[in-house]
Amino acid sequence: MCGRFTLIEGIYELMGLFEFEFTDIMIPSYNIAPSQRILTVVSDQEKRVGSLMKWGLVPYWAKEEKMGYKMINARAEGIESKPSFKVPFQRKRCLILADSFYEWKKTETGKIPYRFVMKDEKPFAFAGLWDTWYKASDPLSTCTIITTIPNSVTIDVHDRMPVILPPEAYDDWLNPKQTNINELKKLLVPYPANQMKKYPVSTLVNSVKNNSRELIAPNHSI
Repeated sequence: MCGRFTLIEGIYELMGLFEFEFTDIMIPSYNIAPSQRILTVVSDQEKRVGSLMKWGLVPYWAKEEKMGYKMINARAEGIESKPSFKVPFQRKRCLILADSFYEWKKTETGKIPYRFVMKDEKPFAFAGLWDTWYKASDPLSTCTIITTIPNSVTIDVHDRMPVILPPEAYDDWLNPKQTNINELKKLLVPYPANQMKKYPVSTLVNSVKNNSRELIAPNHSI
């Protein structure tokens, strides 16, 4: 799964890298958690637009908003036929921007958090789905991160990893007119391990109350 990540790059740098427009305010975070508003990029068919959405998908047909707490991730396997995801997968796909993510390794002495980053330490984009729920007082836009099997960098820490899209796939992924399920599913694969690295970090990341640069410092005691 993917339950925590970071986005500390400045918004103007992100707008340049991912070529989107954005008029809201984004606060960098070292400890992004479910139910928080996160930076997504969607297509309006003319350009890419940045939007803050609540992390945890609430399908348009859901009876209650709290359904989103169980929908922070969507498994790639069978995604095109699952009730909560099949409609967004067809036409409501987004990029979810990040510059690292955390996973916890189970050991005999407890869980050890690891940070996963690109070797060049540049920001990247998770494959995401989004939807809008209209049963609240105001329309609520929410999203989920798609996960897949691990690569050789993540496998000894967790049995799932988020789908990270290569830049050349962004246009196809965001294009609502792209409805070829087989072509879209070809994108839902582990990211090349030779472009990633990991290292252990402090257990301070375990608490969502902690949010400082100290969270991404290597834990040399491991």
